[in-house]
Amino acid sequence: MTDIQNKKQYNLEERTFDFTKRVIEFVNKLQKTLPNIEIAKQLIRSAGSVGANYIEANESLSKKDFIMRIKISRKEAKESRYWLKLINCYNKEAEKEQQDLVQEAYELKKIFGAILIKTNSKLETQNPKQL
Repeated sequence: MTDIQNKKQYNLEERTFDFTKRVIEFVNKLQKTLPNIEIAKQLIRSAGSVGANYIEANESLSKKDFIMRIKISRKEAKESRYWLKLINCYNKEAEKEQQDLVQEAYELKKIFGAILIKTNSKLETQNPKQL
């Protein structure tokens, strides 16, 4: 891999890590209502899974495993967005952070989708008869 590819890879690992940290900080500021507690559990799991699966993808032993992990990261970003939209905020500051996190989850989903398209396109070019 070139230095540019490594830097891009590192940046996305860092971005997904920051997303998870921001989600945890956001959840810690919310009112501890029963719905928020239950939604927050799901949200933290899915947000953490975005980055964890991306790291796994980078360490994958095959293209098939890489693709599967990227698909999981995309799915978990989409799920995080769902939970973020459901959680109840009780002040403007929390609502602003909620919207920022919803947007970040959407952007991460789009990034992983683009990685999948690019990877599948490369595979088709390299092995047109095997697909």
